[in-house]
Amino acid sequence: MREYLLTILVAAVVVYLLTPAVRRFAVWFGAQAEVRDRDVHVIPTPRLGGLAMFGGMVAALVVASGLPEMRKVIASGEVSVIKALLLSGGLIVLVGIADDRWGVDALTKFAGQVAAAGIFIMQGIQLYVIPMPNGETLSLPPAYGVPLTVLIVVATINAVNFIDGLDGLAAGVVGIAALALFSYAYLLSYTNKMTTLTGATLTAAVLVGICAGFLPHNFHPARIFMGDTGSMLIGLLLSASTIMLTGQFDPAFLGAYGENLFPFYVPLLLVPAVAAVPFMDMVLAVWRRTNQGRSPFAPDKQHLHHRLLELGHSHRRAVLIMYFWVSLLAACLVGVSFTNSLALVASVMGVVAIAGLAAMIAVPRLAARRAARAEAAAHPVPDRPRQPV
Repeated sequence: MREYLLTILVAAVVVYLLTPAVRRFAVWFGAQAEVRDRDVHVIPTPRLGGLAMFGGMVAALVVASGLPEMRKVIASGEVSVIKALLLSGGLIVLVGIADDRWGVDALTKFAGQVAAAGIFIMQGIQLYVIPMPNGETLSLPPAYGVPLTVLIVVATINAVNFIDGLDGLAAGVVGIAALALFSYAYLLSYTNKMTTLTGATLTAAVLVGICAGFLPHNFHPARIFMGDTGSMLIGLLLSASTIMLTGQFDPAFLGAYGENLFPFYVPLLLVPAVAAVPFMDMVLAVWRRTNQGRSPFAPDKQHLHHRLLELGHSHRRAVLIMYFWVSLLAACLVGVSFTNSLALVASVMGVVAIAGLAAMIAVPRLAARRAARAEAAAHPVPDRPRQPV
């Protein structure tokens, strides 16, 4: 655990220190997000925050490769994790820089994402097995494993890109997902007396660190955006950890959990779970625009985060609400992995969800009342003179 904590700390510190320099470079380079009608920021904001994230990833991987125990695992593994992350991450960052500065069409970005997935496959990061409901694993030949791997990589990258709609939202949501993957992999390995030093857990730890280091600069009011450079990079790392964790645990090692085979499916379910809220938002947006006779891709200001702002939530509180629901879903998945009592997990999560929903509705009303009382106290209405009888 100490080596993982050091890796997380290095990634966070390097990203935090690099981001101001990257911000100045983005302004000089002309990579700034102009204000559009559907945006919530009100001034042009530099992009390219993903460049600082990439620097933090490189620093964390270099440090990890020099740690005694981690070096042994990396050297003895069949998968070239560090090489795969550096090559594919470097490629995706180059595509992101071009898009943040000049704008790149969707087909070019898609080609870059597929190429990054191809680098993963060449370095051994590939979906080789899929867990089955009967507790066995289905081996995937390259004809099936390769396209499924590409699909997971591309889908995860674009899911993260879609999340990036509010200051700090994408970095926070992906950081929560990475922390859940890290906890799942580490605790399950430790409980079953397996090695806790793996490429998948290392990738999740690096992702936790770079998201934590970037958030202070990106939380509202954001001084810099991660841009496609960052959203595609953290989506790439999230997909890498998911792919490497899938099928990592043999059914024989889950005997302590009885018939509970749910831990098999956590890596594949976690990313869709944390992306469930923005995915539902996307589905509702397509349905809404189609019903209005507009293009499904036409922009509007009726997304979930816009509605939270209309309810009276501040920008920061809207992001924290999204964090809450994502954390709840992630905690539910990880919790079910370590207990046979699905009813217990569901009941606890249900109570927390009801409390969160009540708070989400009540807090803006209470804030509005306090603001009204403060306004009344600051500007009291003078008494009207009485009319003579």
